[in-house]
Amino acid sequence: MAAAPAAERPKTSPKSIKFLFGGLAGMGATVFVQPLDLVKNRMQLSGAGAKGREYRTSLHALGSILRHEGLRGVYTGLSAGLLRQATYTTTRLGIYSVLLERFGGPDGTPPPFLAKAAMGMTAGAAGAFVGTPAEVALIRMTADGRLPPGERRGYRNVFDALVRMAREEGVLTLWRGCIPTMARAVVVNAAQLASYSQSKQFLLDSGHFRDDILCHFCASMISGLVTTAASMPVDIVKTRIQNMRTVDGKPEYRNGLDVLVKVVRYEGFFSLWKGFTPYYARLGPHTVLTFIFLEQMNKWYQRLFLSA
Repeated sequence: MAAAPAAERPKTSPKSIKFLFGGLAGMGATVFVQPLDLVKNRMQLSGAGAKGREYRTSLHALGSILRHEGLRGVYTGLSAGLLRQATYTTTRLGIYSVLLERFGGPDGTPPPFLAKAAMGMTAGAAGAFVGTPAEVALIRMTADGRLPPGERRGYRNVFDALVRMAREEGVLTLWRGCIPTMARAVVVNAAQLASYSQSKQFLLDSGHFRDDILCHFCASMISGLVTTAASMPVDIVKTRIQNMRTVDGKPEYRNGLDVLVKVVRYEGFFSLWKGFTPYYARLGPHTVLTFIFLEQMNKWYQRLFLSA
């Protein structure tokens, strides 16, 4: 009796396309959420150095930025945000997509949850290392407007920021905060990528959703909420280290643990989750838009090039 033929693996897009779509999806989302990213960074830096909080709420921060820096001010650092997505998001989503395909079943069934979490961590750490220079530039550019004019760094764009940081502070400054950036990425990607896949699978299995934009939106919102709760303490460490100055040869913080200790001591334990609302207001829509753009590009590529 002849053996049954092995299940044929569905056609998928080339690896280069996976990387390209990952970066384009992240960049498209950044155009919409850059003002929220700026507010999130300002809120996390508010109270740094044992100073009083500059902003009471995220709305107060947004109003203050608009009042003092104008409408263009809320898009400060957009070039750095786009470069971050072109490097960080391209790498992490591309690697995650490749791993998902590599370790999935022969018929295209996804791997189990823990495997997806491990893939998310691996993809996130790799993407964070590649994207750290753009991340440092973004933090500094979005923080500049809160400083007195004489203390501002005044970077014209992300490339000016990268060149000046390397020339004035050394090339290694481009990777300042690389460890907490990678740690944050591990947490974010384990939560975001795995919880998105798991949430989408759960919604589809419930029988109340089809594989469409509504399903992608709901899964993305769940994923964004999980990611926000898990990653905020690590994110504030990353933000403070990348924005810190060195005064008389002495940096503001020795390491990530020193940031945590000082934040808890001077600002209170729950300040590690300071600005939960603006953080989610940024991360939630970015997660939603990234995955919606990614799903739609994959769907159109499948329809135009793979369905023949």
